[in-house]
Amino acid sequence: MMERDEHLLEVFEQLLRMKNECSCTIFSECGLADMTVKQIAYLKVIDEQGDVTFSRLAEITRNSKPTITEMINKFVRMECVYREPCDHDRRILYIRLTEKGQKIAKAEQAALRQVIGRMVNSLEEHEQELLIEILKKVR
Repeated sequence: MMERDEHLLEVFEQLLRMKNECSCTIFSECGLADMTVKQIAYLKVIDEQGDVTFSRLAEITRNSKPTITEMINKFVRMECVYREPCDHDRRILYIRLTEKGQKIAKAEQAALRQVIGRMVNSLEEHEQELLIEILKKVR
């Protein structure tokens, strides 16, 4: 029993290492190898929200508006976001992701797709189906 648990731990650690390597490669391609987990999370929120304002982002992330402004200014310098005035009310600014920001926001999903690609390429079709059925059982 203990040996099987240890073996599962090793296998999952290897999968996580693969995913992290893929994520790091994506971040390096963007020239942002030192981006923090928190910064990535904020970019994901911006990506998920679509039309997000400074006030709304502050509310979602439970930060002050000055903190959000500072963070967005940093993201602008990193070329991850830009500000876009609202067509109907020029006082309202939306925070938009650049192509680079979108790539970073979606990096984890892209990394998981790469890991899945590696898994699919190393398994026979019936093994792939079996893996899917096994993983569906995990809750």
